[in-house]
Amino acid sequence: MNLRSLLSRSHALLLPGLLACPAAYALPWTVQLNNAAGKPLAGAAVAVELLGRASKAGSAVKSEMAQRERQFQPALLIVQTGTAVSFPNFDVVRHHVYSFSPIKVIDVKLYSGTPSEPIVFDKPGVATLGCNIHDRMSAHIVVVDTPLFAVTDASGSARFDLPAGEHRLKLWHPSLKAQTLQSQVLVVPAHLPVSGAQTSLTLSE
Repeated sequence: MNLRSLLSRSHALLLPGLLACPAAYALPWTVQLNNAAGKPLAGAAVAVELLGRASKAGSAVKSEMAQRERQFQPALLIVQTGTAVSFPNFDVVRHHVYSFSPIKVIDVKLYSGTPSEPIVFDKPGVATLGCNIHDRMSAHIVVVDTPLFAVTDASGSARFDLPAGEHRLKLWHPSLKAQTLQSQVLVVPAHLPVSGAQTSLTLSE
């Protein structure tokens, strides 16, 4: 797998006399992902780890991976390390959720409703989920050491408000078929136009 990156300032016009914002302020930054063919890559996990600020979620942080119409919803869930994830079953049939992924082994046997105890994802990486009863069911939980994360939209974009400094992008898409995230240095200059800036990346196997 390789990751080709191109860092570019946005070309939005500034109003006359508009000053660049001081480094103390967070400004908009867009991460634009494309596939090897140059097409927007939707449904990719993007996270930004601020330099020296890797962090875990507090004990009260919770998330949810539901089952509806014999599908996991969402198909891709991003959570911060330490998040407790529940697995409610809204179907009339029972499901058996499992994962053999290195970051979290899961075996929630046949059940209806919501299991009494959520599962805490305490290691960064990617967990692939399946159902022992319904083979076509699959999903991924991406775990990152930061609260700054998003899933790219239909245009392949994810937007953040970032402070100046050297940070690290963490990137993953199901097409990569890997259980680790790709990593890319991101440098946010001390002064930016208020329109923000953009990092364009090509994510390919």
